[in-house]
Amino acid sequence: MGNKIKIRHFSFLIFVVWTGIAVNTKPPEVKISNGLLTAHLYLPDPETGYYRASRFDWSGVISSLQFDGHEYFGQWFEKYDPKINDAIMGPVDEFGPLGYEEADPGETFIKIGVGGLRKVEEDGYRFMFTYDITNPGKWTVTPYKDRVEFTHNLQDETGYGYQYTKTVKLVNGKPKMLLTYSLKNTGKKPINTTAYNHHFFVLDGEPTGPNIKFSFPYQISAPDKGEGSTRGFGTLANINGGEIRFERSLIKGEQVYSSGLRGFGRGAADHQFSLENSKTGAGVMVKGDRPLEKLVFWANPSAYCAEPYIRIKLLPGETVYYQNEYTFYSFEPGKN
Repeated sequence: MGNKIKIRHFSFLIFVVWTGIAVNTKPPEVKISNGLLTAHLYLPDPETGYYRASRFDWSGVISSLQFDGHEYFGQWFEKYDPKINDAIMGPVDEFGPLGYEEADPGETFIKIGVGGLRKVEEDGYRFMFTYDITNPGKWTVTPYKDRVEFTHNLQDETGYGYQYTKTVKLVNGKPKMLLTYSLKNTGKKPINTTAYNHHFFVLDGEPTGPNIKFSFPYQISAPDKGEGSTRGFGTLANINGGEIRFERSLIKGEQVYSSGLRGFGRGAADHQFSLENSKTGAGVMVKGDRPLEKLVFWANPSAYCAEPYIRIKLLPGETVYYQNEYTFYSFEPGKN
């Protein structure tokens, strides 16, 4: 059985330099395995955690996941700093802000999985801006051999409160990973937000280019530029039925993006996609169990993602449960 712990792990390497004493503090992490899959996860900590910015949920940061000799995640960004909002790896979650519009500059709004944030003088919420954390809440982490359970409890003077639990589990005897979630509204105000997973896939270190293919179980399309935010489709990448392929390797500064791919229906069956690397034979299928509200697509030269959004509405005292399933597989290179 795993033991519940408050994350306060410190590992010091102290060495003398000419200017004095330097201290190197390693972020807390854990390795889990089911014999087929092996994953390395960074653990949340407001003082020493690998990720301490204000955009993404701090739990379930997977720096590496390996199956059958293939690697599915890893560092895709050039510069690392724990306070940079996208200096993060793996299938990470983000919730929409709560109470932002009603808060004045200097007051608090909420990001689930992060805590209470201080609003600044600005025209609107900026996901790439790192806000000061006014209330970090309380993290409890329970590691096991094949899974890690994260719980974040927050009670805030704004009237918002929640108990958020996320479990990263490697399924016994199968090349599958489950991300299971529960969110209980423990505050006085209703919760109305979106949740999505920004996958940051990097299959075997393969850069974004012709060897990477996304597949959806329905015909998809990207809105024209005049209808929404779209970049790179028709030039850097093309859609053919239910597939997205890249015409060539992306170079620094280029992106392929859609603020909302079209084609999915109202049922949970359309909450799925597959991703393959034809050069190395690595593949993964992703499925969610709730209907999609929106399907964003994003790729830069080193990472590529479909971002499935769901809607969450909770009155005080209500709880929602949902799950994402990842099935990893391999195939003969050149066959996709």
